[in-house]
Amino acid sequence: MSRDWPLWEVFIRSKGGLSHKHVGSVHAPDSELALRHARDVYTRRQEGISLWVVRSSDIVASDPAQDGPMFEPAESKIYRHPTFYDIPDVVTHI
Repeated sequence: MSRDWPLWEVFIRSKGGLSHKHVGSVHAPDSELALRHARDVYTRRQEGISLWVVRSSDIVASDPAQDGPMFEPAESKIYRHPTFYDIPDVVTHI
């Protein structure tokens, strides 16, 4: 039966961590059970303080084969440079 359930990706934030990290996957029929399965499988030693579960089919990722255009250096994108914009004199710190 669980083979027919959607796959959920599990992310945990550790007690000392600032961000969630991918730790694995679980199969579950809905988000509530996915959280419970994730808790039971991935936090047995109480290593986390926060869990995220995301349906795998909802994750959109870039194609590593097309990394050039997506991750090209910022020098070619002048609109990203703060010197491209006029900053009011009242702004003293950015």
